[in-house]
Amino acid sequence: MASVDLPTALAPLRDRPSQSALFVDFDGTLAAIVDDPSDARPLPGVPTVLTRLAAGLGLVAVVSGRPAAFLRQVLDHPVGVHLAGLYGMEMVDPDGVLAVAEEAAAWGPIVADVADRAGARAPRRVGVEMKGLSVTLHWRARPDAQAWVARFCDEEVERTGLAVQPGRMSMELRPPLDVDKGRVVSRLGAGFTPVACFGDDLGDLPAFEALAAMSASGVTVARVAVVDGESPPEVAAAADVVVEGAAGAVRLLQRLADVTSPRPD
Repeated sequence: MASVDLPTALAPLRDRPSQSALFVDFDGTLAAIVDDPSDARPLPGVPTVLTRLAAGLGLVAVVSGRPAAFLRQVLDHPVGVHLAGLYGMEMVDPDGVLAVAEEAAAWGPIVADVADRAGARAPRRVGVEMKGLSVTLHWRARPDAQAWVARFCDEEVERTGLAVQPGRMSMELRPPLDVDKGRVVSRLGAGFTPVACFGDDLGDLPAFEALAAMSASGVTVARVAVVDGESPPEVAAAADVVVEGAAGAVRLLQRLADVTSPRPD
């Protein structure tokens, strides 16, 4: 196991697995980016590798803008893994217990109204993805509609007080709460050293920033950027390690599992 090649930044997780925390994004990291978000599925072997990592590391969490129920379904309830959905507004603990932020729940009817308005007004082939407590508008299949999506989101922010989260060829309207991936990482990762995070998009930058703050206080950290041809350059610029696409991320996670999973008797 010691011969498995691992980037230097991730070596502390190999050396101190029980003291380590690992956070990974879903879309673009565990799953390839697809035209229709409902079609996104983890790459082969992902549920197994997450379970292996959770068996060896102190904490493993998938932190995503997806609803927690979606993560739980497509990842097949990975044993021992925390699932943080909607940037932390929904949490599923390793025992499968779902918790929803009370302050977020009150925004449900407002988000539903915005989703209805978007569905009625959006140009053809602009996707409207209702997530329960947030709604995302996708223009991947209609690139010329980006300006329309931006105007619609600006209008709805003014009308409702919702906040905007930019993403890959998308914009998400969600409750204006102090929730993001960085807060999830700071809360769940407290007390662990080292701490690592894999991410591919602008929504992952708060998680990288949380790791930077941890590093300033003496915690060993590793930020892994998962990049492809449309990746925001800010993600790679903030990273310690860069891998190519979801396939590269999953291969690296498999290598990490190889050196941290308990050996069979």
